[in-house]
Amino acid sequence: MRAGRDCRTGPRVRERRRPLRMLAVAMAGGLPGLLLLAGCAGPPRDQAPAAEADTLIHGGLLFDGGHGAGRIADVAIRGDRVLEVGPGLRQRYRAAREIDATGQVVSPGFIDPHTHPDTYLRSQDPAARRLLPWLHQGVTTIFIGIDGGGTPDVAAERTTLESAGTGTNVAAYVGLGPVRRRVLGHDARAPEAAELARMRGLVADAMCEGAFGLSAGLFYAPQSFASTDEVVALAREAALRGGVYDTHQRDESSYSLGLMGSIEEVLEIGRRAGLPVHIAHIKALGADVHGSAGEVVARIERAHAEGQRVTADQYPWLASSTSLGAALLPRWAVDGGRPALFERLDDPATAARIRDGIRDNLQRRGGADAILMTGTGWPWSARTLQRFADEAGIDPVEAALRIIREGGTGRTGSAQRIASFNMHPDDVRLFMRQPWVLTASDGGDGHPRQHATFPEKYARFVAGEGVIDLAAFIHRSTGLTATTFGIEDRGFLRAGQFADVLVFDPEAYAPKADYVRPAVLSEGVVHLFVNGVAMIDEGRVAHALPGRVLQHRPPPGTCP
Repeated sequence: MRAGRDCRTGPRVRERRRPLRMLAVAMAGGLPGLLLLAGCAGPPRDQAPAAEADTLIHGGLLFDGGHGAGRIADVAIRGDRVLEVGPGLRQRYRAAREIDATGQVVSPGFIDPHTHPDTYLRSQDPAARRLLPWLHQGVTTIFIGIDGGGTPDVAAERTTLESAGTGTNVAAYVGLGPVRRRVLGHDARAPEAAELARMRGLVADAMCEGAFGLSAGLFYAPQSFASTDEVVALAREAALRGGVYDTHQRDESSYSLGLMGSIEEVLEIGRRAGLPVHIAHIKALGADVHGSAGEVVARIERAHAEGQRVTADQYPWLASSTSLGAALLPRWAVDGGRPALFERLDDPATAARIRDGIRDNLQRRGGADAILMTGTGWPWSARTLQRFADEAGIDPVEAALRIIREGGTGRTGSAQRIASFNMHPDDVRLFMRQPWVLTASDGGDGHPRQHATFPEKYARFVAGEGVIDLAAFIHRSTGLTATTFGIEDRGFLRAGQFADVLVFDPEAYAPKADYVRPAVLSEGVVHLFVNGVAMIDEGRVAHALPGRVLQHRPPPGTCP
């Protein structure tokens, strides 16, 4: 920071240094470099501003959430809305507060369409419900209920969240998992006609209560027991009410029908149900399918050419995260839940089959050295599965079974959480280049993606390697995400939009979390507004909960 002259108020106004890399990034994104060197242009002294604003952000390199390159422009905010975006707003607005964003990037707040925030969002502590891991990345809206986990009681959940308060906006899916368990429990069977009708009713009601679509996690039991026909029947209820189909697809590797077979199933569900499909955390998982990204992209591009709406999201890490049981146990072994699993393990012949399945899945995942246990407070914490097995003097398969027995159900934050190093960097980069691939954290406890996905993507793949440019990074973290899921009045910096606004320092915006220290907050967000409330101000976090629970609005006549 240095003292400079402000064109309106005179000398000794603090002005940010224009970083050299900022100029390079702006020029790479198509912005004429000399714009960054332009001086301020305040109003003539005899001309008073004509309108009032609460906050005026001026002088920054602004990306409005669309496809365009950045430009030097200002943002005027009053209440929870953006009043106007454009150059020279200091000549037209008198603001209670002005923020000099010279040398910084101004954009809509980021939208994270795939999160696991339960330990924060469900906490009794208001400080936790500020959702600091996301705020410090510049995220102002998150999606919950992903991987098929969303409750069908959407209205009740909205009431709970609104009563407690949140630091970011929250959007929800209805999930195949709770719908199926409510009707069929954990059984591996098809629903009877009356049961399917009840499941369809649960999805329809949830959509009418504001869910943005149906989410499925077909990789996870008991959702894995659902046939394509069953999923299509439920997805039609979301389609009738203007929703999307979001899926952790059935196979990202070679577990069952294979990666390409799974992609075909996703596309079939979308075609038959008649709704847009969104593939969560797109990847080619494991050595069996490394190098498959090009084939996946080609198949999705063919679907686009046929008129189908298909998008995906991605996190910029080489390790995925799930539970050890989900990664290694054969799906047939968990038919009926954990009690049934343990009964099968008590039978020597069946237990031998389970061990064989675990051994095969370990190979798919790259071996026991490629699995890091991320839960805290357990004998295996912060160890690879191989290291824990060596320390315990047992085979990795037996070590896995011990953790599964002793480590609980494997939900987010439990003792079974793992980071599984199973992706090839070339696949990650190829998926990232696609204009229909959004940014998402899949952020849950124990993995650095919860605290650092957006800055990791920026620092490594935008500013570092140049895999995508700054304009594409922002568009696929804001406007494209809002458009994909039908989020109204967010995702863009335009007059009338809600004032979810991010200002970050392109020299300092960076991840601090890693696999050893996954819960370290990111740096570089200078200002962040959620519904017009300054949640981060010069790096300091406010003690406020201004987030709102967003509602999808079904087309007229589709709900009672």
